[in-house]
Amino acid sequence: MSKKWITLFAAAAFFAACTALAQTANVVRVVIAFPPGGPVDFVARILADGLTRELGQTVIVENRPGANGAISAQAVAKSAPDGMTLWFSSVGAAAINPSLYESLPYDPQKDFAPVSGVVDNVEVLVVSTKNPANSAAELVAASRQKKEATPIASSGIGSVPHLAMELLVESTKANMLHVPYKGAAPAITDVIGGQVAAFFGDVPGLIGHIRGGRLKPIGIAAPKRHPLLPDVRTLDEQGIHGVESSNWYALFAPAKTPPARIEALNATVRRALATDQVRSRLIASGAEPAPSSPEELAALLKQDMAKWGTIIRDKKIKGE
Repeated sequence: MSKKWITLFAAAAFFAACTALAQTANVVRVVIAFPPGGPVDFVARILADGLTRELGQTVIVENRPGANGAISAQAVAKSAPDGMTLWFSSVGAAAINPSLYESLPYDPQKDFAPVSGVVDNVEVLVVSTKNPANSAAELVAASRQKKEATPIASSGIGSVPHLAMELLVESTKANMLHVPYKGAAPAITDVIGGQVAAFFGDVPGLIGHIRGGRLKPIGIAAPKRHPLLPDVRTLDEQGIHGVESSNWYALFAPAKTPPARIEALNATVRRALATDQVRSRLIASGAEPAPSSPEELAALLKQDMAKWGTIIRDKKIKGE
């Protein structure tokens, strides 16, 4: 091959590499701690689609599960603070893990800059349709009358369902036994089958089973009723107080990201969540859109770190 052709091929390869680099550099990555197909992934992809339309550039979801959220958190914390790599986290990795684990390789408040809240997933208490309890109050009353503790499932030690159950016991002095599972799916299966009595879970993860007649909702752990379950009373309405529990999802950027970039991202998230394409899909799934200012998200993070930290310390809960 002549030197001329070698030079041309080299130039073409260099141009292709530069083009690919430019395209990659223009891609915003939303990193999550969960595998594809789950509820966090579902919301993240809806948000990414909305952000792509609003920004006019590609936004992708990057799944980095493992180490209870630490892998995804570290990947974002160590990335360039330019707003091109974002952390999409549920309340667990952001507000619960710091109290659940003695040594955490990231600090949610020091390593990240809050961008915006995205959705609010309130917890609903469910039982098998064969369970005689038709309310949380009835389930609590029944537990007090039994010698053996009523088994309540969770998706794992220190999970939102576990902590919601602990709040319920703390509030009512119910006679309940925590039964941790490796994830929500097996816990739900055993509630349906009657091996355990009840389960607190996000509305989006349970609404299909409720509509399908496999689970009975008996209480909402939120200040108001859920729009997809208007006939299900809140725990407050049943005389059970202090059991508000929300598995919110929110967007964070690396610390030291310029404030102007944070504000621009916040405005984009708000626009995306306000569009019919995004809002209608989220609401239909049971997730309630919950955009916020960066300051409001920072306050929520601080509030929930204190709230969940207190129950974790009081109950001496240790992460696995």
